[in-house]
Formats: sequence, structure tokens, C-alpha cells
Amino acid sequence: MKYLHLIWAALFRRKTRTILTLVSIVTAFLLFGMLDAVRTSFDQAGQSANGAQRLQTGSRLSFIQTLPSGLNGQIAQVPGVKSVAFANWFGGAYQDPHNQVFSFAVSDNYLDQFPEIEASPEARKAFQNTRTGILVGEKLAQRFGWKVGDKIPLQSTIFPLHDGSKNWSFDIVGTLKAKEASAGWYDQTVLMHWKYFDEGTAYNRGMVGWYVSRISDVNQADRVAKAIDAISANSDHETRTQTEQAAAAAWMKQLADIGLIVGAIMGAVFFTLLLLSGNTMMQAVRERTSELAVLKTIGFTSPSVLMMVLAESVLLLLIGGVIGLGLASLLIPIVAKGSGGMLNLPGVTGGSWMLGLGIMVLIGLLVGALPAVRAMRLNIVDALAGR
Repeated sequence: MKYLHLIWAALFRRKTRTILTLVSIVTAFLLFGMLDAVRTSFDQAGQSANGAQRLQTGSRLSFIQTLPSGLNGQIAQVPGVKSVAFANWFGGAYQDPHNQVFSFAVSDNYLDQFPEIEASPEARKAFQNTRTGILVGEKLAQRFGWKVGDKIPLQSTIFPLHDGSKNWSFDIVGTLKAKEASAGWYDQTVLMHWKYFDEGTAYNRGMVGWYVSRISDVNQADRVAKAIDAISANSDHETRTQTEQAAAAAWMKQLADIGLIVGAIMGAVFFTLLLLSGNTMMQAVRERTSELAVLKTIGFTSPSVLMMVLAESVLLLLIGGVIGLGLASLLIPIVAKGSGGMLNLPGVTGGSWMLGLGIMVLIGLLVGALPAVRAMRLNIVDALAGR
């Protein structure tokens, strides 16, 4: 620590270069913190269902596989299940295939499972009494200029009508509003009647996409999940019951290997950072060749010079890395809230901080090793002579 003032002075000898390098390091570790939070959320999603108020039951094989609608009554009879509803993905688009909207065909009691979603009693009654009725999220209605009473078409490339047409006709009978940030994505959603959907297409035939169950005792969610899955054990439609967050994570994992993607991105980022910070340290030490020779002349040992250069390199990485992870800690809750509940990020955990600090020190040692060894082996006479 007694050489800290020398290390600090050397580090900021060229302020512009050091600040630009710090910006790159901050950016790299900000990205690391954000991506590691995503990876951690996927890893933790399926650990336990206890504490969840709702469970989601889908096919064990794949999220695109459907389940028999007859499971509804059997799941409702499982001890600990308060109520159960079901839904099916519709995949609609408005006017243009690029105007995709989240649209689901749902059972009549679907909204009963989601107290955090608000629809007026009049809208819910109209929805119940209108076969072609739909409820639309408020933000989605604002986006397209929809009003209650409008008749709109939605295209579905997945589920055409019996006559082969892709255009389904619906009547807007009410709007949806999220009462909590965790359900914000329902402001962009369309809900339609499952019976209308099931009768309208030849590609469903009494099948549903997933079930949503409310649990009487959140501390018994794991037991209830196992009991629900036991209903279809050893059948051609085995199920997997888990929390909604775990179901979303499983859905994403079937689309892509999240861990591999995160690892590949961070590998590329840190490799680039290695080259950038390594170049900075090489230039910094090369410019101070005569100064390092003077230090040796007045009594600094070669190991001392080695350690000072290594400390400078590690300090550079630690300053930028800690700022980057600190910014990630501040931004992650904002990003999670802004996603409307679609992202359930745990923040920068203690494990992420330890891993990040380890990477900072490792990169610092790697980029400082070569210039530090050169400084240690520096010949005083040659350095002072400018050779």
C-alpha cells in the first residue's frame, strides 16, 4: 500500500487513454452483470415451486405439444388446487404479418386465476356472452387505435379456419389493465374464447396448450405439482408442472441454449477487453522506460518494479469492473420492471460479484504480466541511454 500513490500517478499519466480504457472495461462488466443475471434467473427458475401462488402445466415433451382438455377436471380434483383454467397460443397478427400481437384462446374462468389483471365487470360479462368477443390490453388498443365495439380481423398462420382462410373476425368487448408491474405484458395482449377458437379450426380438436392452477397453500406447491404430473404419468401426454417463471425459462431453453449464448458473448467481450487493456499497459510501460530505470537506480528492486506494474494493471481492471457491476446492479431492477414481468431477474448476486472480481484480477494479471516482466528485466544503463 505504501506505493499506492506511485501506482495511481502512473495509471493516470495519460488521462485520456486511461479514461477511454476505463469506459471499455465499464461497458464490458456492465454487460457481464446484465447477462449473468439472465443466466442466473434461468438456472434458478426450476429449483422449487414452493411459494408460488400459481402453477403452469404443459407438455413434458415440448411447449408446442398440446394436452387433452379433459385434464381440466382431473387437475381441479387434486388436493391443494383452488381453481384451474387453460389457454392456447393463437399467434395473431393485425393487418400486416409483422404486426404480431400476443393472443391467446382462454377458458371462461381464465382471468379468475390472475387477480393482478383488471377488467371491468361489464367487460367480463360482455366477454362471457359474446362468442366472438375479445379483451385487449389497454396499451395494445392505444397502439392500433382500437375501441370497444370495433370489429377487427386477426391473421393466424398457425391456425387457419375450416375454410382455409387465415382471417379471424373478432369483436372488442372490453380492455385489460395490469394492476401490478409483474403483469404489465398483459397490457399488450388479446384474449379470445377457447370454444370459438376450438370450433373454428380443424387443427385443435379439444386440445389445449397449458393449464394454470391456483394453489390453496403456497408452501405445498411442490407437492401439488407432483400430484398433477402423476395424473398423466406413463401416458402419451405426460406433463410438467412448474412455476410460471420456470415455464418461461424452459420455453426459452427449448428455443436456444441460454448458457451457451451468454458464455459465447462474454467470451468475445473479454477477449476484446484483453487485447485493448493489454495494449494500454504495453504503451504505458514503454513510455515510462526511463522512469522505471530511475526507480531501480534509487533502490527499487526488480521484484518491486514487477509488482508495481502488475498492481497498476489490476487496479485499472478493478476500477472499471466495479463501476460496471455497480451500474448493472442499478439497471437490472429497472429493466425487470420495464419488461412488465416478462423478465424476472435476480440482480447481481454475491456469486456474480465474486466471479466478476475474479475475472477482473485474472485479466489484470494477464495483461500486466508481459510489461511487468519487461520492466523487471530492464537494464538501467540501456534504459537511461534510450536504447
